[in-house]
Amino acid sequence: MKLKNKLIAGLVAGAAAFFVGLNQQVSAATVNNDYTLSASEGSSLRTSNNVIIAHATGTYAPAINNAIFEKRTWYSNGAYVQYIVGDGGKIYRVGAEGYQAWGAGSWANANAPVQIELAQTYDNAEFHKDYVAYVNLLHSSAIKYGIPTDVDSSAWRGVKSHLWITNHVWGDHTDPYGYLATHGITKAQFAHDVQYGFSSSGNDVNHTPKPTPKPVKPANKKQVDVTYAMHQRNGHWLSPVKNAGSGANGFAGMPYSAHDLLYVKVNRGSIKYRVHTIEDGWLPWIHKANKNDTVNGVAGIKGHTIDGVQMYYTTPKGETYQQAYYRSQSTQRAGYLGACADNGSVAGFDSWAGMYGEPLDRLQISINDHSNF
Repeated sequence: MKLKNKLIAGLVAGAAAFFVGLNQQVSAATVNNDYTLSASEGSSLRTSNNVIIAHATGTYAPAINNAIFEKRTWYSNGAYVQYIVGDGGKIYRVGAEGYQAWGAGSWANANAPVQIELAQTYDNAEFHKDYVAYVNLLHSSAIKYGIPTDVDSSAWRGVKSHLWITNHVWGDHTDPYGYLATHGITKAQFAHDVQYGFSSSGNDVNHTPKPTPKPVKPANKKQVDVTYAMHQRNGHWLSPVKNAGSGANGFAGMPYSAHDLLYVKVNRGSIKYRVHTIEDGWLPWIHKANKNDTVNGVAGIKGHTIDGVQMYYTTPKGETYQQAYYRSQSTQRAGYLGACADNGSVAGFDSWAGMYGEPLDRLQISINDHSNF
């Protein structure tokens, strides 16, 4: 990996929420958090979820040594990733998922919620364990963020090697293929393994490629429409939006404006929601949607600035499980912040959208069994 560029802007803003709700398990392997960056360390810029990046460390040293080094020199060296795999299949966390790591240049860092280093060893038995954990972490991370599991395709979404980033975006690194080849793993084998993942035992490292499984149609998935609107601070209600919308107008709110009230409703199932304001913190949950009832029908307080939104959708019994996926933009940043899921399965601030202290000016919501963002 070695390199990388610094994205210092926004380093401190929102850092207090840096590690809210991070999962302690990845692909059934326990994650070691002893060398995780603290709330005041690392970038606070959230990523777009388009690629998972596969690295190799480039040096023959224990994974724990690499984790210690990245923890100690993340700022001075300008390089760190979310995970380092090695030492017989162990996983060490350094950076926070969903936040930009400094691993492969500005485009890659901004589009990769997870970057993973594979520590290098001469021991074939140790490599076997490392490789299974590495492949499964790449595979499960892609699944988690709704990213295709194919490796180094021509598309701009998927699992990407550092070599692919070099060839298509920027840089001069070629990992992890040189190291994988020393243990007999070809590019084709690696691509196949990441696409399908391994069983928990890892005994099928050299299994024959399987045909692509046919998609299974959900047994009872229903269309859920969500309608929502925001009220300009000290102003008026803006036009409601249905679902995530599309194009430049596919959001609730007004660009570069502050808002003080929100209502959300669904046509089936139920949804509860609440807002965080700069003046008050988190306000109580709201279960109704009536813009004329500013006590129980909307979230917020007139004149107080919304900087965070949280919601939770409940699927009717017997129907395919769906949840609220949503994302926001603030008046102080260009582009949407990372998407959130109501059960915290999408990293970032996990189960809420926004950035403390920054007025929320745009909001998009979708109810589905997967994220469309």
